[in-house]
Amino acid sequence: MITKNQVKYIQSLSHKKFRDEEGLFVAEGRKIVAELLGMPHIRTKELYGTLEWYASQAVSTSDKGYFEISEGELERISFLKTPNQVLGIFYKPDLVIEPGSWQILLDGIQDPGNLGTIIRIADWFGVPQIICSQDCADAFSPKVVQSTMASIGRVEIFYTDLVEYVRTHSHRHFYAATLEGTPLRDIKAHGPSALVIGNESMGIRSELKNELKYFVTIPRMGAAESLNAAVATGIILSHIITDL
Repeated sequence: MITKNQVKYIQSLSHKKFRDEEGLFVAEGRKIVAELLGMPHIRTKELYGTLEWYASQAVSTSDKGYFEISEGELERISFLKTPNQVLGIFYKPDLVIEPGSWQILLDGIQDPGNLGTIIRIADWFGVPQIICSQDCADAFSPKVVQSTMASIGRVEIFYTDLVEYVRTHSHRHFYAATLEGTPLRDIKAHGPSALVIGNESMGIRSELKNELKYFVTIPRMGAAESLNAAVATGIILSHIITDL
């Protein structure tokens, strides 16, 4: 039986302030929770699963912080429209990233779905680090976490002033995705490098663009005005990462 205090505590984690204070994030569903449980660097605080879920896992409610709950109780604490057997509360990962690794810089990516998909794309292409401007969506919000499908446990995310970051990392080659730049097929990236992706509607803000030297464009064949930020990220990385 889940208590009122537990429900209140879990619901408080929908707010960034409380997630930051506790150093926690919430993930839901059989696949994503199972994958996070299998990551040795991810620490679990609490699990709330149905009898069906526990019966299918190599864990039990005898473990500290593991609770068996009913479907109705899961609906009370879930952030999903359709809860899927388990909700997990995890400590934010503490990753160690090689200094020469590829990076993605995100300038004002505010849609949680876009951010989550970009994190998943980064994981697919082996990009271990994403640097976000302060006005990006919170990578550890429930919506973003669900969109990453557990990639949040393998990609380091941190927030900073991107203009200052570029100025203090002049050894890197920053490739900015814009509508006016060198065609993607003509780009030969060399590292350490980073891909810069701008806001969904406004692109890369002018203050940051003024600090950049390399601009890349995905050639347009049709009449669409622009590409979704996550789609553009995937297309560009599929070229410049695999071409190294």
